[in-house]
Amino acid sequence: MAKTWILGLAAALVLFVGEATGSALSKQDVSIPMDDGVSISATLYLPDGAAPAGGWPAIVFLHGLAGTKEQMNALVEAYGFAGQSYAVLSFDARGHGQSGGLVSIDGPREIADTRAVHAWLAARPDVADAKIGAWGISYGGGAVFNSLVAGVPWGAVVTVETWTDLYAALLPQGLVKSGLVAGLAGSIPEAKRDPSLAAIQAAAFAGNAAAVRPWAAERSSLSKLGSVTTPVFMAQGRRDFLFGIDQAALAFKRLKGPKLLYLGLHGHAPSTFPAADTGFLMAQVRSWFDCHLGPSACSRPPAAFALAPEGFTSGQLPFTTSQPGTTSSSVAFPGVTTFARTGKSARTSARLGKAIEIYGSPTVKATIAASGGWSRLVAVLTARTPQGKEIVVSAGGVPTRNGVQKLYIKLASQATFVPRGSRLTLTLGSSSLAQSSSNLLYLDLPMAPSARVRVGNAVLAIPGLRKVVTR
Repeated sequence: MAKTWILGLAAALVLFVGEATGSALSKQDVSIPMDDGVSISATLYLPDGAAPAGGWPAIVFLHGLAGTKEQMNALVEAYGFAGQSYAVLSFDARGHGQSGGLVSIDGPREIADTRAVHAWLAARPDVADAKIGAWGISYGGGAVFNSLVAGVPWGAVVTVETWTDLYAALLPQGLVKSGLVAGLAGSIPEAKRDPSLAAIQAAAFAGNAAAVRPWAAERSSLSKLGSVTTPVFMAQGRRDFLFGIDQAALAFKRLKGPKLLYLGLHGHAPSTFPAADTGFLMAQVRSWFDCHLGPSACSRPPAAFALAPEGFTSGQLPFTTSQPGTTSSSVAFPGVTTFARTGKSARTSARLGKAIEIYGSPTVKATIAASGGWSRLVAVLTARTPQGKEIVVSAGGVPTRNGVQKLYIKLASQATFVPRGSRLTLTLGSSSLAQSSSNLLYLDLPMAPSARVRVGNAVLAIPGLRKVVTR
């Protein structure tokens, strides 16, 4: 991830150096002590010259899992936040970069750290203590939300490609996204992991919801967002198989203060950050902070929404006061298929008579007969365009038991444009590897050698935009 950041921002950094010659600033590395003796490593930017009466407004930037403050510094410098009337602080989260301590995935200890960082900054005489905002991406976005509902008095916040309900994100319908969870765990050096993480990962892989739910609830903000009046800007990815659209859309409904939801091209796999619309996004972020932390009052609608088309490269996007209208269609995948753990059922539709822009969570209904210890069923929806390009649209899975049962599989919430003339394929198996050996969303976890499943007719329900935005 670090290499992607550095390469992706290199050109923008060159631009920043050229523009910054007229905007002097000071940049210093600082160490912020925590109450347990751990030191948090940070970088502080201050505009040159005397602070205004009451101090500079400030923004704290929080990085993603396995990230560092240097990535945030690159972002801050590339998009002109440093030296432009804001104090800016970035810091290495506990267990990251040059900070001490162990990673426990935005638990109470990390939220206490975030509170202490805010307090340290607010105590400076050159900072306006009531005008401190936060920008956080992924792991950092989770920290922003969790610290917000814990009472950290942010003046305004921006979250990017993150979660509000960690259990729903990692174990939707009770089946762990094992490939993603293993990848996240592997990104943390073993020496930096809190010992509790191994037990939680084992419980998640075993489907032990009783152990995982309280752990995830302690790291989730959704249930508490109904009392939040702080201005919140959420930038979620159209196609993000780790933290889907629903993680922000549900929060958008609950928040009581000024709020903005932008669905863009950034995100975890299959998307990236930076993306083609990052310049537009960061301009909107700057406008958001200027409005809610700046010296002058500004007028904005209480709620706003924008959706980037898949081909967006530059320019402006329209914001509306509500999310787009949707409709639903269904596709039948008839047949009866029996297979073992390494087998699959792959069924393909006729060509689509018109383009669709899937928006939300497709669902699969099917009746199965499981035997011999068959314990899960994973569904992967793909589309093959008339040009031969294969798109992995979404995926999901559920635990199963022996016997005949009706299944309802909710796939990941996303926005995907599928051109006219495409064919949809629904692949059912014990893992996402049944669709492709490169699809690591749901791993092929152990199952009894005697396990078998018979899958009958399947029906796919597709939520879509009434009016497509991608052309």
